[in-house]
Amino acid sequence: MVAAAAIVSLSIARAGTQPSQKGPAEYFTGSVRIDPLFQAKDMTQASGAYVTFEPGARTAWHTHPRGQTLAVTAGVGRVQIEGGPIEEIRPGDVVWIPPGKRHWHGAGPATGMTHLAIQEHLNGKVVEWMEKVTDEQYAGPAK
Repeated sequence: MVAAAAIVSLSIARAGTQPSQKGPAEYFTGSVRIDPLFQAKDMTQASGAYVTFEPGARTAWHTHPRGQTLAVTAGVGRVQIEGGPIEEIRPGDVVWIPPGKRHWHGAGPATGMTHLAIQEHLNGKVVEWMEKVTDEQYAGPAK
């Protein structure tokens, strides 16, 4: 006799069922839209969203307790870990930011950028926000 398998229900979050949010001015410079995709559940700790930055828009400095993965889907952007160079990112690029590393990311100066952001929660916390990235920091060193 074969034991009956436990029934596990499938969950589908339908596109358009979660409202877009404006990136809070406290944590972002410029125009930013956040489209939530999924939240952490009891068995998983990951959450994800599409984040769209208009040209010149960017996050404030911040850290993630378990790191963050960014998968660029459109446009041209920038990312920087504190103390490192500003890196240009394009569609298809996947960026891994290690846990606790202070960083920022956003669009390029002339082109918007969208990325899928995935991060894991630790004790209910996903991000620690800090001060905004200045225009000088965003521009990088003079060439």
